[in-house]
Amino acid sequence: MEKITRLSVLFVAMSALCMSASAATRQEKFVKTTISNNKIAIFSKSYCPYCARAKNVFKELNVTPYVVELDLRDDGGEIQQALSILVGRRTVPQVFIDGKHIGGSDDTLEAYQSGQLAKLVGQTDEDELR
Repeated sequence: MEKITRLSVLFVAMSALCMSASAATRQEKFVKTTISNNKIAIFSKSYCPYCARAKNVFKELNVTPYVVELDLRDDGGEIQQALSILVGRRTVPQVFIDGKHIGGSDDTLEAYQSGQLAKLVGQTDEDELR
């Protein structure tokens, strides 16, 4: 009887582990798909001032990014974990342009101030004069 109980506990633990690995794989796929399907993707939290700063930079450029507000999703924590595995940071925002990781708020602001961000989103000097 004790052997059956141990096996049952082991089975339940293994099942939970497989289900959480499956969820992690699903979230990693979501992150990669979101990044590849959108010219600009920002993983954000709606209340975060650093996220707001990064999103405002794109407003200044008159460009609309695809934004995933992690705090407004049931699976936001899992997506954030998948992001941390992908980019090595757990913080938000995380900004991607054409599949390339730009970084967080400071990185995005720095790229904006240097003019590099405008180039990355396909704006030329002529666009800025309009």
